[in-house]
Amino acid sequence: MKILVVGAHGFIAQNLISTLENIIYGYDKYYTFKEKLEIYKYSRNMGQEKLFDFCKDCDFVFYLAGVNRPQRLEEYMEGNVDFLKYILELLEKQKNKSPVMYASSIQACLDNGYGRSKKKAEKLLQRYGEKNGIPVYIYRLSNVFGKWCKPNYNSVIATFCYNIVRELPIKVDEEEKKIKLIYIDDVVDECIQLLKRNGNEYIKNPIFIDNVYEVTLKEIADLLYEFRKTRIDKRISNMNENSFAKKLYSTYLTYLPKEKLKYSVDMNKDIRGSFTELFKTDDRGQFSVNIIKPGIIKGEHWHHTKTEKFVVVSGKGVVRIREINSKDIIDYHVSGEKIEIIDIPPGCTHNIINEGTDDLVVVMWANEIFHSEKPDTYFMKVEK
Repeated sequence: MKILVVGAHGFIAQNLISTLENIIYGYDKYYTFKEKLEIYKYSRNMGQEKLFDFCKDCDFVFYLAGVNRPQRLEEYMEGNVDFLKYILELLEKQKNKSPVMYASSIQACLDNGYGRSKKKAEKLLQRYGEKNGIPVYIYRLSNVFGKWCKPNYNSVIATFCYNIVRELPIKVDEEEKKIKLIYIDDVVDECIQLLKRNGNEYIKNPIFIDNVYEVTLKEIADLLYEFRKTRIDKRISNMNENSFAKKLYSTYLTYLPKEKLKYSVDMNKDIRGSFTELFKTDDRGQFSVNIIKPGIIKGEHWHHTKTEKFVVVSGKGVVRIREINSKDIIDYHVSGEKIEIIDIPPGCTHNIINEGTDDLVVVMWANEIFHSEKPDTYFMKVEK
């Protein structure tokens, strides 16, 4: 199957092409195709001869090109209507009945230059499909956000991310204004699923992608500032599988200058080693790393409600656990050679001892964030 992607240097196209290439090279096992895939990437600077060849050979067309920030008002029609018309004429002349997917916009129902050009393009494509008996898919997309979207262009998310990571001001004129947003991976998934059906299904146009997030500008700005603060307070926002916060955070990180990807955290050091808090979450507890010097014992305490998990990733040691009303001690010998998880239940005093000659490195999780005013931590030796 030969896939023509028009507007190959654009934001949506780059994400689609990278996914298609992962499928072609066998890196992406989620999507499977019976046919071998080949991508024709076309941008307007490539010339008409190349486009002629692509339109002769292709089996499916993704029209993802468009003009939304022109120097002249006429460019809306030139870029969004005339160029589409030219491609459709090429397909028709060569009797190529490839299905066509067109990336339109929810602005197609607005009376402005961009909206009118998108509406006219939709009608043009609809007539082309009806005349030639060809499936056409007109997607009215909301504001699409995600990696590789240009800041200070046509995406408030991209602009906010770019500015906030650089500690530049952002402008929010209407804080409570709600906007509809679609994540780029959801758009790409829709494109891949469409490609898998390969024109064997007629869908009523226009088409809308279901997974839309409706949020205010203030909510977006607050989340982004929260992400920036993460490096100080170590708190991670709710990252549920399909949450807006998860997708926004993934987008936010792509706008960090590469020299800012690394940052330091405070290590609490003493002669025994160190203890460092890594991440805190409101609903998933806290993650830390404990480095213990050879021969050192750490712990010797118990909790009423707090639970912990210990994971030794380097070195050799023993975790000792005793229920506080019992004399019986259970020893768990652990090593970085075999990664094992030790659960520490409430009501049990416990410690961890470095039995090796190198530092013992322990990744720790607690089911609650540490609060100094109510630490739920009580001294008691494991060995009476």
